[in-house]
Amino acid sequence: MKKTAAILTLLLSVQLSFAYNDHRGFNLDSLERAVAVWTPQAIDKASEQELLQLNRTYRDLMMGWLNLNAEKTKFYGKKALAISVSQGWQEASNDAYRYVGLSFYGQEQYDSALVYFLRSVECVDKMAAGATSPNNPNGYTEKEVDDCYAALYGTIGNLYNVMDNIPEAMDYYKKAGQIFDKYGWNESNTVLWYNIGETWMDEGNLNKARSAYDKAVEYAAASGDSLMMVYSYKGLGRLYMEKKQTGKALKYLREVNAYYAVHPEEGSVFPRETLEFIDSVLTRQKKQLSLMLAGSLLVILMLAGLLFVVLRLRKTKQEKAEATALIEEVLEEIPPQREDIKLSEREKDILDLLSKGYTAPDIGKALNLSHETIRWYRKKLIAKFDVSNTAELISIAKEMGLI
Repeated sequence: MKKTAAILTLLLSVQLSFAYNDHRGFNLDSLERAVAVWTPQAIDKASEQELLQLNRTYRDLMMGWLNLNAEKTKFYGKKALAISVSQGWQEASNDAYRYVGLSFYGQEQYDSALVYFLRSVECVDKMAAGATSPNNPNGYTEKEVDDCYAALYGTIGNLYNVMDNIPEAMDYYKKAGQIFDKYGWNESNTVLWYNIGETWMDEGNLNKARSAYDKAVEYAAASGDSLMMVYSYKGLGRLYMEKKQTGKALKYLREVNAYYAVHPEEGSVFPRETLEFIDSVLTRQKKQLSLMLAGSLLVILMLAGLLFVVLRLRKTKQEKAEATALIEEVLEEIPPQREDIKLSEREKDILDLLSKGYTAPDIGKALNLSHETIRWYRKKLIAKFDVSNTAELISIAKEMGLI
């Protein structure tokens, strides 16, 4: 089963308050040449400040290679750990464990990834318990610690997700969401709940998916970020497409497409997926329309055939008798005795609104149906009650205690 991991990108981008070098500003080859001179003997003789700089350079290399070369990421991550663990620098160890874990994650070596992620959690636990470092001699603030926990909980949740351990995944997502709520990080919560919705969609639980997408909409609205609304709408579009409610699906997917039409700089994968969804919905609509037209044609042909039979039967008394018997048989099947009439929930709703004086367009708006559909239901009810008009229908229904 394909698992989504949209939250991973978000949680890795949580802005930590620690002062890291921006690895994107470095040439990785030049950094590798710079660290190559640090032999084990040189490291043993290095000052604390030199070790701090070397450890930071290893982390720059580790993060720089993360999406390019998993083996180099692990290599430099372990180099960074050799320094940070020996010095007791929990902040640096947390980063190294996490990024080495991500490199295993990218290679689908999930058991190894989990080992490193859990070691990273242990480092953050020590930070929360009062660990210090040369850069933070007074320890870490609650927010700094929560930043680290949030990134880890979301990542571990994704890991359990792809391992098909949904209960564990949801437990870690919940932990991440609690931290997001604590600091009012609505954008992070939007993507979190979108990802949860995608997970339940993959699991086939449409009710839980709808609930998750609704939460995403709430957080997106609170954030005031239109991109966050796009995440939520895409999820709802997929949901309604799965439920074969193509009109609602198109409503949300077109909103997504409209956003990217004026924000092309915000990526291509998400808009492309949305267009694929829209194309799928339109294809389904065309198929439904074709089936409806084919069904209508079949009904017309059947009615024409029935009319032809009736006209032929009228030619002789025998044929007339046969036609009468046939009609009586059909009538026995179509209009049940009034005491046996059973109504669907939709028919009850429409009958109730008719009794209140609503017109077909008014009922259509109330029930989110077209007025043509309402007229069809009204004709169906008149036939089912074997009455001549709406007034008689309402009168009989009241006598029967149906309204």
